[in-house]
Amino acid sequence: GLSTVFARKGIPTTILVRKKETADYINRHHRHPTYMNDIQLPPSVMATSSPQVALADATYIVHTVPVQFTREFLNEIKEFVPANVPVMAASKGIETTSLGFMTDILGETIGTERTYAFLSGPSFAREICEGLATAVVIASDDIHLADDLADLMSDESFRCFTSRDVIGVEVGGAVKNVIALAAGMCEGLGLGTNAMSGLVTRGCGEMRRLGLHLGAQASTLSGLSGVGDTFGTCFGPLSRNRQFGFRLGQGETMEEILKSTNEVAEGVATSLALRRFLREKVGGYTKVSAGKGGGYRLDLKYPILFGVANILEGKQTPAEGLTGLMEMPMRLENYDERQIE
Repeated sequence: GLSTVFARKGIPTTILVRKKETADYINRHHRHPTYMNDIQLPPSVMATSSPQVALADATYIVHTVPVQFTREFLNEIKEFVPANVPVMAASKGIETTSLGFMTDILGETIGTERTYAFLSGPSFAREICEGLATAVVIASDDIHLADDLADLMSDESFRCFTSRDVIGVEVGGAVKNVIALAAGMCEGLGLGTNAMSGLVTRGCGEMRRLGLHLGAQASTLSGLSGVGDTFGTCFGPLSRNRQFGFRLGQGETMEEILKSTNEVAEGVATSLALRRFLREKVGGYTKVSAGKGGGYRLDLKYPILFGVANILEGKQTPAEGLTGLMEMPMRLENYDERQIE
């Protein structure tokens, strides 16, 4: 998707793929052999399976490998990544092994000396390739890099805004995929638009709560990379995470769904990693560990995030999990207001 954004601006773009036959097919037919095969790529987009060829004279590197495969991939190619070349990541989630965000993985694999940027927002690849309008945000500690990338990529259909709030963009990109799983389950169970709207809104509240705890700005979480991306992922027909949740709600098991598709629903791995992250990095306790930890029950403060993980592990059915959410005690709408007395 993003390769077409650069190509439309007349920027020579090279896609690094794993297999030589895939690269040959793209270069010969200007389309991918399996993924969105009906989409024609611009002639200036080329492909190679050689990291040395792809990266040798790169001015910018755009990383779109799913989070759970990022560390292995970067360790394989890091010797070919030129020093000081900025990297922009569009991958979203939390690594299951390290509980790190993309900013952590990038620094640990290809170094902290270069500058990084992180793109997020409602940006389904198919719609980008078709030239349909969208708006995204590019966050970086180096705002000049974010500005340069925004100028480079923006056109009449792809608008880029900038931010310094890297952690806010990362939290939004990870949590929205988990909320989309819940939204899909809600739809699969046939609970209606009211229920789904309420669920997504409460999920965004949990996103905001976690983001503020980690130092994010509230405005980021209510912006394109937070609420904006969540809306697209929860309500859009192209969302892999929403579709995965829908199938769970219809009665399929996680194993059956995973066997039937090659596409990655990043919310599945992120959900389980996020629950561990909350327990190990945020503090508090859960019902099963009452009395063993800090001052509040995490599963009451983040019921949707915990509930989705429990459903994916088979501890609850989607119907039981969503019924449990409806039976939670009614208190102030915003949990954090209870702290102000």
